[in-house]
Amino acid sequence: MEIKDIITKVQIYSPEADCLLIRKAFDFADLVHQGQKRKSGEPYIVHPLTVANILADYRLDTTSIVVGLLHDTLEDGNIKFTDLVKEFGTEIADLVNGVTKVGEIPLGEAKEEEFVENLRKMILAMAKDIRVIIVKLADRLHNMQTLQYLSKERQIKNAKETLDIYAPLAERLGMGEMKGSLEDLAFPYLFSKEYCWLVNYTKEYYKKTEEFLKDATREIYKELAEEGIRAKISSRPKHLYSLWCKLLRPEINKDINKIYDLVAMRILVDSVKDCYGALGVVHSKWKPVPAKGVSDFIAQPKPNGYRSLHTTVFSLKGRILEVQIRTFEMHEQAENGIAAHWYYSSQKSKPRVSDEKTEKGFFAPDEKLSWVKRLVAWQKEMVDSKEFLETLKFDGFAHRIFVFSPNGDVYDLPQGATPVDFAYSVHSKLGDEARGAIVNNKMVSLDFKLKSGDLVNIIKKDGSKPSEKWLRFVVTQTARRGIQKRIKS
Repeated sequence: MEIKDIITKVQIYSPEADCLLIRKAFDFADLVHQGQKRKSGEPYIVHPLTVANILADYRLDTTSIVVGLLHDTLEDGNIKFTDLVKEFGTEIADLVNGVTKVGEIPLGEAKEEEFVENLRKMILAMAKDIRVIIVKLADRLHNMQTLQYLSKERQIKNAKETLDIYAPLAERLGMGEMKGSLEDLAFPYLFSKEYCWLVNYTKEYYKKTEEFLKDATREIYKELAEEGIRAKISSRPKHLYSLWCKLLRPEINKDINKIYDLVAMRILVDSVKDCYGALGVVHSKWKPVPAKGVSDFIAQPKPNGYRSLHTTVFSLKGRILEVQIRTFEMHEQAENGIAAHWYYSSQKSKPRVSDEKTEKGFFAPDEKLSWVKRLVAWQKEMVDSKEFLETLKFDGFAHRIFVFSPNGDVYDLPQGATPVDFAYSVHSKLGDEARGAIVNNKMVSLDFKLKSGDLVNIIKKDGSKPSEKWLRFVVTQTARRGIQKRIKS
């Protein structure tokens, strides 16, 4: 790969990009890293080039591509911050410095206090400009792709760090493809036996599924064409690590026949109207599985911005199949998350605005980054390292569930959350006065563990106070602090 290939790629999606600046950044990085080599034996410049190429695949702005090329110049190139300011301006120098600081965070081998302090720095860097973390994720992706050249100890450390911190970060930013790739790259280093077992176990299933999907795809293409719906149908196997986690669920118990989205059919169409039209076509051809129902994440998107229709049907020869239907734009955002918003924001701007204005308007989208700002607020309040670490563990990087209020609002909660956690996430007064809960039209206890898709209705009593016993089962910091504050008052 050469810099001209990256510049060509950038020009295709952003004709106004400052290609001279990208070339200047490459020449600068090439000079700074002259004579340096990676553990693989390759010239060091291959790494910044690959990072910039990953960012170009995400169709990011000129500034991000430049930062990708320069991201190691401060740390490994013996260049001063003032040199970067002089050559590339304050904004680019600040972003390179931010990526460098995040890169210096020894998350895997730090003591608890250092670990917490380093996470604080990472969160502050994210809150200032999210591009710092997007560049860092691209950097981590390439480092994981070349992990085989490091020592066994470093392999395990980096793989654990990736699973614990970077993959969940990618998920919170809606970058589904980045998250899946990072998890799959870490999987064989941390769980080698399980990885080998899974690869062998699934080989035959994937082969049969691919053959079946060719026939199923042909049928749906024909039906959609008859209705005048232009579509692109594809399929992608479930990421291995995600599949492994699903197989471990008690109700699955390592039985692959109980997993219906091993390879899902994905139908991409032009408009929201066509999404629902395609759903009608699929259901007229194949009956939906009653127990699974339809998940409408278009009418009610997930809090990280994910939009799609999901249905599970009895397809050819009665075989159960998951079908996902979304627009091309929704698909781009499902794969690339927050990185995709810049591209679509700039495409829709009429008249076209400058890179600078687009960046400033886009890279702090409040609704997408409210969780980052929440963590920043908490870390200012918390002195105790253990308390902050627990907050991060549950509220920051835990697997998420999505539950609904009675009026259809979607709430993003960590796995293991209870009706009390939900109540406090809606409003502190609702949490304080909660006395019972109805989940999916059934009465449940306040320590009931919620699942994705649950409809939650809180029964409250005006003027009542929270119970100290609630602290034993709530998992969010919002609920914990709300309960403690009310009890003290």
